[in-house]
Amino acid sequence: MKVLVIGGSGYIGRRIVKASLAQGHTTYVLFRPETANDIDKLQMLLCFKQQGAILIEGSFSDSTSLLNAVKQVDVVICTMSGTHSQNITLQLKLVDAIKEAGNVKRFLPSEFGMDPSRMGHALEPGRDTFDKKMIVRKAIQDAGIPFTYISANCFGGFFAGNLSQMGPFIPSREKVCLYGDGNVKAIYLDEEDVATYTIKTIDDPRTLNKTLYLRPQQNIISQKELVGMWEKLIGKELEKTSITAEDFLASMKEMNYDGQVIIGHLYHIFFEGCLANFEISEGGEEASKLYPEVRYTRMDEYLKRYV
Repeated sequence: MKVLVIGGSGYIGRRIVKASLAQGHTTYVLFRPETANDIDKLQMLLCFKQQGAILIEGSFSDSTSLLNAVKQVDVVICTMSGTHSQNITLQLKLVDAIKEAGNVKRFLPSEFGMDPSRMGHALEPGRDTFDKKMIVRKAIQDAGIPFTYISANCFGGFFAGNLSQMGPFIPSREKVCLYGDGNVKAIYLDEEDVATYTIKTIDDPRTLNKTLYLRPQQNIISQKELVGMWEKLIGKELEKTSITAEDFLASMKEMNYDGQVIIGHLYHIFFEGCLANFEISEGGEEASKLYPEVRYTRMDEYLKRYV
């Protein structure tokens, strides 16, 4: 397949590019003209080029360049950050380009987290992100564009390495705060595995016009179980405190906009259990069942990098 990755220098995008190349696809990476002024991103793109990727200059502010890029490929994967909702709705321009080009066999929009179709009850201001993703989904489906949505749950670097705490992205060797009793199940993924599963789905008819849920069985664990894995690795028991749902939500008042979004997301994950409290129904598939050959990283192995 000919695969175009948008946002290829980003946190998950760079891994998607790597996985696409590793699985033998002709891989194109869209880059903005201003990338020439960012030495880190530029060097990353040149590294991709050395590995066989094809760099295409284009921008959401230039519809012609976007259309020209889309016309060259079979699959479009957007990995732009969803932290800011305006990034999400920018994808409507990409939907227009894909519709006009008429050659794309699969579009994977920028999601890679919680399934927005299940988050209509989400707390503000975080709900805005999910609402925007649903607007993009509607545009995709109204345009008749073949799609796959990726629900990748919790990236290990953001949720496992810090034992799901707010603050630094490394695990404490002294203490940890549990959300409630710490027993609510969440789902953690190594980012490399997210990329591997994502690329496997792009030409799989079983995932056409469906949501792919990344729910490897051994990584459906509670925060308390995650902490226990870390304690075993360092040979030490951490000092544990806990916070109630009420007190956790009350802390939103002290936060800026981004902090309020994070608090809301953490509440839904670790108090409501929104990632694992439902069965996958028609319209969805589970990645580790479709692709049992992928030897995904268990979280006890993932945490070893921090020892």
